[in-house]
Amino acid sequence: MSPLQRSLCLHSVLLVLFLCVLQAVELQLHEQQLQQQKDEQLRLRAEQRQRDLLREQEALQRRLSSSTTTRKPYIIPNGLSLPRRGEHPDKCYREVPAVFFQYDKEVKIVGNSSTNQYMNVIEICCKGWRRYEYDWSQCVPDCGERCQENGFCTAGGRCECFADFVLNYRNNCVPTCPLGCPHGRCYLNGTCQCDKGYELDGSRTFCLPQCNSTCGHNEVCLEPGKCSCAEGYARGLRESAALGCQPLCVPDCGYGHCVRPNECECFPGYKKRNNSISCQSECYMSCDNGFCANSTTCVCQNGYRYDNRTSSCLPDCGDNCDNGVCISPGNCRCFKGYVRNRERCEAVCVGGCGFYGKCIAPNVCGCAIVPGPERTYQRCEYGLCNAMGRCRCQVGMTRFIDRCMSPDTVTTYASMNPIKVNASLIQEFNLLLGRHFNLTTLTDMWWL
Repeated sequence: MSPLQRSLCLHSVLLVLFLCVLQAVELQLHEQQLQQQKDEQLRLRAEQRQRDLLREQEALQRRLSSSTTTRKPYIIPNGLSLPRRGEHPDKCYREVPAVFFQYDKEVKIVGNSSTNQYMNVIEICCKGWRRYEYDWSQCVPDCGERCQENGFCTAGGRCECFADFVLNYRNNCVPTCPLGCPHGRCYLNGTCQCDKGYELDGSRTFCLPQCNSTCGHNEVCLEPGKCSCAEGYARGLRESAALGCQPLCVPDCGYGHCVRPNECECFPGYKKRNNSISCQSECYMSCDNGFCANSTTCVCQNGYRYDNRTSSCLPDCGDNCDNGVCISPGNCRCFKGYVRNRERCEAVCVGGCGFYGKCIAPNVCGCAIVPGPERTYQRCEYGLCNAMGRCRCQVGMTRFIDRCMSPDTVTTYASMNPIKVNASLIQEFNLLLGRHFNLTTLTDMWWL
């Protein structure tokens, strides 16, 4: 083989090797790009899941944070009820436990009641009115379950239907011919022919169900051939069913009997208390959400417990609401800096506390090598816990007793919070060296 041919062969081999290496590099780069795209997609999905989880937690927190304040309700009532110009209904007032207005665990609420510091006097809508769902400073008429559509509720709980609608036997506004005729059909002349089992009412504007026999006392014909109890009435069970439709009173009348829907007549020696319909004994206690059995006994409803400070029955959440306020039976609203974790409210420490730390209060880590009661942890506010179970501050921060802060704020904090600083010093001393001394008297003196 001539030198020229050998040179050409060598260059060809080198060219092929170069192309192979180039293709391998391109494949590697392509694989890296695909992996980066997959990693980016996974990161975006993780961030989206985190945002969705955060939104769910916020929605759950809002749902569990309803209160008796002027916050808008989360369930908008059915029916149309609007505030009218020149109509200013009177406002009523009631006392509610001041603890319902507490949102910070360290800030206790003192009520504005002139008779009990643990009660707050709030403004409410009087009977027959409700809060306007779009402006809780206003009260609008309340028609309850009536007047659900095609009309609006007016003062006194009356339903006023729109034009070409009429109030039927179910207290709902229904269309009239030529718009429509429920349970019938409209003709061109504007009249309605009812279906089988129905007949025109006295005004000949809507169809009524027909019953073969006359309905009994407190009964109405709601379906063809079937009589049912009127609104506010119900049949009893077993033997009492023979009595027919009897009035309902919710809650029950206690020491009295129900004479009309939600209207009780008390037995001699008993009377109604606190705008309640129930008949009770006269007692010195408020006994809200409860029942005065005698002059010294308040019997709470299921899901409530008696509270000596407010002399009323407060919602009961068991032992799972230490870091929140029980606003309804089994419903605990967490304090600021705490979030719900199943049944309990747990503190949130931004950035975590490290492997040897435990979040014991909002942004306060408890440091200890061996887990134990919270009083055995070294407090570390705005810091982290190291492998020795000790508080360590981030770069640029300094530790002052049990918290991490900027060096230029230590003097100001100490001078503005002397009681808190002294309490922190005693707690830190008792934790580290107090087991070797007897400081019971000193500690009691500081916490008095």
